[in-house]
Amino acid sequence: MTNFFWTFYNNNLFHIIVSAVVACATSITAIPVIINISRLKNLVATPVARSSHEVATPTLGGVAVFASTLISYFLWENPDEGQLVHLSISAIVILFFLGVKDDILILAPKKKMYIQIAASLLVVVLGDLRIENLFGIFGIYSVPYIISLPLTVFVFLALINAVNLIDGIDGLMGGIGMIAGGLFGIWFYLNEHYALACLAASMSGSLLGFLRFNFSQTSKIFMGDTGSLIVGFVLALFAVRFIQLNIQYRFDPNSTFAAPILAIIVLVVPIFDTLRVFIIRLKNKKSPFEADRNHLHHLLIDSGLTHFKASLVLWSFTVIATLLFVFISRKAENTTSLYLLCALFGLYMFVAHLLKKNNEKQLQKSTKEVKTNKTPKKKVQTINQEAIKA
Repeated sequence: MTNFFWTFYNNNLFHIIVSAVVACATSITAIPVIINISRLKNLVATPVARSSHEVATPTLGGVAVFASTLISYFLWENPDEGQLVHLSISAIVILFFLGVKDDILILAPKKKMYIQIAASLLVVVLGDLRIENLFGIFGIYSVPYIISLPLTVFVFLALINAVNLIDGIDGLMGGIGMIAGGLFGIWFYLNEHYALACLAASMSGSLLGFLRFNFSQTSKIFMGDTGSLIVGFVLALFAVRFIQLNIQYRFDPNSTFAAPILAIIVLVVPIFDTLRVFIIRLKNKKSPFEADRNHLHHLLIDSGLTHFKASLVLWSFTVIATLLFVFISRKAENTTSLYLLCALFGLYMFVAHLLKKNNEKQLQKSTKEVKTNKTPKKKVQTINQEAIKA
């Protein structure tokens, strides 16, 4: 029995599970302290016209996610992926300070973009983390080094900001980050990349602890840019490394030749939602970076769903779409899978359009009812006044 427990203790799966549990517990312990400090120092988000909340709410939940992720990750020695992970931790620290400063002082978008590029270059250039192959999509396989560098940096920037854009309602970004991190983490574990699996478990555990408070009515806290930048970066790291490893180990039974498609589908909600709102804004001749309430999560809230139910819909969409494309990828070529992915995006656009039109009809209907209900009251008041005079 002693040998069994000792063997299990030295097992990588045990380390990964404990990392997730410790991260969750640390997050749950740290957040109440952060909430109290945020309220004391007035570090809160004040509601504006496009907000989905009605009261001033602390915004430094990302501090707890950052701290609990790194604390639980460094509990164990993870020799594999050493240089890449250490560079990634350095980039995460840079983005952490960027996020904290932006949450407190609000930085110019250009300055934020430059720092995001610098953090991405750390792992892309020094860590040699690149999208080197497109796996035959449109007949393209190997990607030249000079193209793979800017392509990979663009992917990092796109995913960091896409994840930030879906942080508009309670639970959505935290839940998507937890699910996507968990899915990538399972694959890394199965392929014996334990350092990345441990990082994924640590982040997912910390996000689970954060969700406990993000949905709370009395102790609510938001992720803020501090958390969304970190989660977006880590998910971009996982996606690119997932693609890179699958081409290196393409003959391994756990690898997949549909890696780029599956990496997109795991992050389907932030990618699809960002594409959709950018298309709508450009169509309306507005800046693609101009904030509005056109995101699908806003449409779901406006249709009458609670924050939890709206988030649950999009969490479920992520899981179902991932399982569907895992099955499709075993039956179809990558170009065919890409066409199916485009068809899914078209369906996403169509559903969002129907939802928006329905919300507009409901708003018009309720406005008419309010006007109709007000008219009789005025008449009654006039009649009563005339009766009093008589």
